[in-house]
This record gives sequence, structure tokens and C-alpha cells, in this order.
Amino acid sequence: MRIDCPHCGPRDRREFSYRGAVLPLPEPGAADEAWFAHVYLRDNPAGPIEEYWQHEGGCRAWLVATRDTISHRIHAVRAAAAR
Repeated sequence: MRIDCPHCGPRDRREFSYRGAVLPLPEPGAADEAWFAHVYLRDNPAGPIEEYWQHEGGCRAWLVATRDTISHRIHAVRAAAAR
């Protein structure tokens, strides 16, 4: 799999570390049940999903990649700070 880093260009997936899906966090001060649901009870959809990746073997930037969970194809990549 190749990831097109917006700073370094296309690179092999081994230069990157997966850091998890982009999900909305519970509100500050939310009950323990809300955090439990956020961590353990979320959906695992098939298809495109936004994920955090870090380009550890390159520029070290945090990125948001839209990846298809069925084919693993990367559809888009942007800098996480641009969110």
C-alpha cells in the first residue's frame, strides 16, 4: 500500500504508523458510559473511513487518510492540521 504524503509525495506504507479512526470525542466531562461507548461500542463500517496516520519514517507529520476498509485503497490524504 502507498500513501501520498502531502509533504513528501508517495511513500510505502511502512514509513507510516496507523493511529486510529477519526471519530468525534465525547464532550468534556462526559459520563464514563459515554467514554466506554466511544472506545468499545462503536460501529466498524465497511467502506471509506477517515483515519489518522503519522509519517514517522519521513516528515513526521500527522495526516488524515480516507481509506476503503474493503480494498485498503487510499482515496485522499491531507494534513491533520488542515481539518
